Parts: sequence; C-alpha cells; structure tokens
Amino acid sequence: MTAPPTPPHPVTVRTFTQRLSSTPRAARLARHLTLNQLHTWGIPHGSDTSDTVALIVAELAANAVTHGRVPGRDFELRLTLVTGSVRVEVTDTRTELRPPAPGAVPAPLDENGRGLVLVDALADRWEVIDREPPAKTVRAEVDLPVHRFR
Repeated sequence: MTAPPTPPHPVTVRTFTQRLSSTPRAARLARHLTLNQLHTWGIPHGSDTSDTVALIVAELAANAVTHGRVPGRDFELRLTLVTGSVRVEVTDTRTELRPPAPGAVPAPLDENGRGLVLVDALADRWEVIDREPPAKTVRAEVDLPVHRFR
C-alpha cells in the first residue's frame, strides 16, 4: 500500500498597504514602514534585501510626492511578500507624468530621473502600470535569497 501523495506547500502571500499624504514627511515614513514590515516578515533590518527594498521605496515614494502629487490626494504604498520576491508598488494619481519604461531610464548624470536609475539597477524587475481612476503604479520586485519567514 502506498502513502497518499503529499499535498504541495501552500503559497502564502503577505500584503501590507498604506495610504500616505503626498508630502516629503510621508515619503520618509513609507521607508520606515517598509523596514518595519520587512522585519515582521523575517527579513532583518540591515540585510541586503531590506536595504535594497527600502531604497526602492524611498525613491518611488519621493517620485510620487515630487512628480505625482495632486493637491488633496494621497499616494499608496503596497508591499507584497510572494514566493521568491518582495513586490513594491507605489501608486499616485497623476497619469500625465509617466516615468520612462524600464531600460529607457535617464542617464546617471541627467538633471532629473536619477532615482529611476537606482530603481533600474536595484530591482530585478520593474514596470509602470495604468490604474483606475486616473492613476499609475510603479511596481518593482526584488528577488529573495533563501530566507525563513515568520
């Protein structure tokens, strides 16, 4: 008699979402919230992954506040821990100012767009997505080394 097949490991997706005011202070808060959430998920402060994701969040939140700001409207930070990666999504409500596509980021010495040069260098993947109502999301993913998550 053979044993029944072992069920596959369940896929656990963890998500953190926070709406923040479009201010420089909120952009800094987004970075701190990210570091704390990653630590809660078992990605320790000061690890390469934690530092990389925090830097990406800082750049995308600063862009949302600087270039995506519409008075009276917030931006949204969403972190998702999926199998093998951390996904960062920053959504703002200004659709007419779109960042360039991945691979078409400005040169490092250009006056604007240097934050996206960092995102392009640090993220394993990133893209810009249109959302409803008029909004856009910049999504970046960082692949994880083998970790044990809580």
